Amino acid sequence: MTEVNHRPWGEVPNQGSVDLWVLQSSQVRVEVLTLGAIIRSVTCRGKDGQTTDVVQGFDDVEGYLSDTRYLGATVGRVANRIAKGRFVVERKEYKLDINNGPNALHGGLRGFNKFIWIARAVEGGVELSLTSPDGDQGYPGEVRASATYTLQGETLTAEYRARSNRTTPINLTNHSYFNLAGQDADDIYDHQVSINAQSYLPVDDTSIPTGEIREVGGTPFDLRTPVLIGPRLKEVPAPGFDHNFCLSSPGDAWKERHAARVCHSASGRVLEISTSQPGVQFYTANYLDGSMTGKGGARYRKHSSFCLETQNWPDAVNQPSFPDSLLRPGEEYRHVTRFAFTSV
Repeated sequence: MTEVNHRPWGEVPNQGSVDLWVLQSSQVRVEVLTLGAIIRSVTCRGKDGQTTDVVQGFDDVEGYLSDTRYLGATVGRVANRIAKGRFVVERKEYKLDINNGPNALHGGLRGFNKFIWIARAVEGGVELSLTSPDGDQGYPGEVRASATYTLQGETLTAEYRARSNRTTPINLTNHSYFNLAGQDADDIYDHQVSINAQSYLPVDDTSIPTGEIREVGGTPFDLRTPVLIGPRLKEVPAPGFDHNFCLSSPGDAWKERHAARVCHSASGRVLEISTSQPGVQFYTANYLDGSMTGKGGARYRKHSSFCLETQNWPDAVNQPSFPDSLLRPGEEYRHVTRFAFTSV
């Protein structure tokens, strides 16, 4: 049985009020904001029975409005990077705002994370919906999107849906930063990670995939069996992991698959992720620098957390050999990701 309630949490100038939704089961407590469909916190038990918040975030609306690192956010219309902020759909070129070196990142200068979503209660959770108008951030078509969070026992499920009246790329994900020792812990070097991927995508110096799909065997990206993050970070190119791991192949049927497992032995906390998405971006908070003040006055520094962003492969709209990223009129975009918070 999951209890669901909500209350006002703040105001966004010229947009309106932000609500905080709380999903509470016997094992896990989740807080969700209507701003950006953000996961503000996940509180779960360790092996000693102690509960701790394992998601980085902020104590007030202002923190999220000024955030440039997407803490806890639902990102869209297209998560991850689009090379040079350009793509062609139906023989027309579209130009997006450039907000990450020479590229477009996570939907643009004002992506889905900066809007207030409309919320309604559903069984065991909350459905948040957003309408992105034609031309929003340079993208074609009006998109009606939803993110539904439901909690059952120890498992938080995120379901994303979207429809468009014109052909458009779409790629929705959640960008929570986790530290299983607690959101205010110093680093993730003592976490063990495994990712169920036979291949990954090498990137250029602007983090755009080169087009090669490379086998993980014999590389530091072989995470098929659990490895400690700290030592492995010394083997990958600086500043750390920020790569797509391929969970399925282009053209594979829609199917939920085990994606990743992270374990923090000291606390006993475990996060297991499954998803219908073809990829997961493993990111080790390489660009957090301690300049942001988070919850309870915490300073979030480099490698203080990790993200496992389940999504389509980066720059898929420009790479014909990657899984199709286009949503066409009459089609429905739908993907599911499940986060199970347990202990050992």
